[in-house]
Amino acid sequence: MNNIPLKSKIYIAGHRGLVGSAIVRQLEAQGFSNLLLRTHAELDLVNQAQVNDFFADVKPDYVILAAAKVGGIHANNTYPAEFIYQNMMIEANVIDAAYRNGVERLLFLGSTCIYPKAVAQPMREDALLTDVLEPTNEPYALAKIAGIKLCESYNRQYGTDYRSVMPTNLYGINDNFHPENSHVIPALMRRFHEAKINNDSEVVVWGTGTPMREFLYVDDMAEASLFVLDLDVPTYQANTKPMLSHINVGTGIDVTIREMAETMKRVVGFEGELVFDSSKPDGSPRKLIDVSRLAAMGWRSSVDLEEGLRRTYGWFVSLES
Repeated sequence: MNNIPLKSKIYIAGHRGLVGSAIVRQLEAQGFSNLLLRTHAELDLVNQAQVNDFFADVKPDYVILAAAKVGGIHANNTYPAEFIYQNMMIEANVIDAAYRNGVERLLFLGSTCIYPKAVAQPMREDALLTDVLEPTNEPYALAKIAGIKLCESYNRQYGTDYRSVMPTNLYGINDNFHPENSHVIPALMRRFHEAKINNDSEVVVWGTGTPMREFLYVDDMAEASLFVLDLDVPTYQANTKPMLSHINVGTGIDVTIREMAETMKRVVGFEGELVFDSSKPDGSPRKLIDVSRLAAMGWRSSVDLEEGLRRTYGWFVSLES
């Protein structure tokens, strides 16, 4: 980064998560040593008093808000009140405390689930709030939309410099590989790995394999986040609008689930058959985001799917050994 001094105090909320941990790795690699990190046990971001005391005590220069309550479809359907309440409280507490304690710049991390269920592909930033959301994760999506609007509202009223990035489907080091609660790439990677170890004859993938998805390696997401955080104000403002300020982050390229699974099979080294269970649901036929706004600012992803899967699998195997 060119515009942020190496000695700056940078608070990374959610530093143990998939994106937060990748951001910490990149900051440390670039020579930033004054990183403010707190576990949930040390600082409950839902608790306004704790957040206010923390900010008043440490006075961070920059804030990266990567903390969130996250989960899959089952969790979102089972605990909708927790998903909307906890995420809105985290955002409101951190963003308000940042303003009250003179934080120079804040970056809020959201999700492309903010876009309507029936939206033109690729999904552009201006599709926000144009139609109804996907019902299964509406509470989480609404909380993320509220986070964007909190940043914009504080910018408009108080002249703050709070920015938002919306990543596509992420995967990589520190992902959740739980057999039941993980997303498609870590779930499939574990399945292929266990099938290889057990010499199974086949791996079954839900659905027809025809839906198209975009996948972004988490280190690319971390790089993009720091790129946006570091952008000078004129460049950022020239490419955004006061009430349409969020920026999509992705590859701009999608693949079929079949193509992803075939690449995964090759990376893991599984030699059995790949079987698709068409009796299981496919989900949306396509989910791709428009990344032209970020490209115009000067950033594009650099890690392709196969390389990202190789890095992720190498890390996963190191955990298993």
